[in-house]
Amino acid sequence: MASSSNLPIACNDHRVTVIGAGHVGSTLAHRIAQRNLANVVLLDIVPGIPQGIALDLMQAQGMDCHNREIIGTNDYMDTTGSDVVIITAGLPRKPGMNRDDLLKINAKIAVEVAEKAIARSPDALYIIVTNPLDVMTYLVWQTIGLPVSRVMGMAGMLDSARFQTFIAMELGVSIADVSGLVLGGHGDLMVPLPRYSTVRGIPITELMDEETIDRLVDRTRHGGAEIVNLMKTGGAYSAPASSTCAMVEAILHNQSRLLPVSSYLDGEYGLKDIFIGVPTRLGCRGVEKVVEINLTDTELAALHTSAESVRKNIKRAQEMLA
Repeated sequence: MASSSNLPIACNDHRVTVIGAGHVGSTLAHRIAQRNLANVVLLDIVPGIPQGIALDLMQAQGMDCHNREIIGTNDYMDTTGSDVVIITAGLPRKPGMNRDDLLKINAKIAVEVAEKAIARSPDALYIIVTNPLDVMTYLVWQTIGLPVSRVMGMAGMLDSARFQTFIAMELGVSIADVSGLVLGGHGDLMVPLPRYSTVRGIPITELMDEETIDRLVDRTRHGGAEIVNLMKTGGAYSAPASSTCAMVEAILHNQSRLLPVSSYLDGEYGLKDIFIGVPTRLGCRGVEKVVEINLTDTELAALHTSAESVRKNIKRAQEMLA
């Protein structure tokens, strides 16, 4: 992998495997190549689909101004030696469904995919995007047996990006000046933190009234469902892909970025043996450090409630797989 330097590293030889060539996976493959981060292997079980998408993306090279190789395949042999493996495979939500409704089918898919991927890329870092995300991250980690620093979920990145967007839209300010922070599980019990969400360093609690903040918090919690209900036949894919790509960049360029990531907790925030969204330093070796910020009693209680929901679903998924 990368060196331990804090400087950006050359990534000419890096290989990233994206498993699942649906909207999220194919958009992510495009983002990674377009930003010149790594060569990409796009894998899917459906013959022809990843090959066709890869060829289409390769034909955009000249317009996108990159020289990355994008391979489409149905064979895990082609993923051998990947630096990062991203699992997006699984069924998406449909209107009326929540992320937990996907538990049984996606748990089976995630575990099978992880077993095949680890056989070809035992030294890779693994990023999980499949929903319900925190549960799938735990199951993948349990399946492949890697150190917890090398397995993580995308969750908090997307949730925080949504909160950031809604804040910018509400205030009519440049999103470049807005920072949002959301902790907890990637579900309706996520924990947006207005005190830590700012516009040019100013907490939004000083810029909006409580009613407005509560409305934005609620919209953030249901941000994915809002898109599913609008699209009818699918869910969000552009923002999830961009969120995951930012994690890949932090890893391959060894940026030691502080990002909201679904990371393993071993006592932090009073939680143990669980993956859940928390501020995490992310670099070339994966999770460098889980950062504990000061939470009020109410915020900490909300985080524990979210974690308990994740824990219950982990147990349900394990029973289903058994």
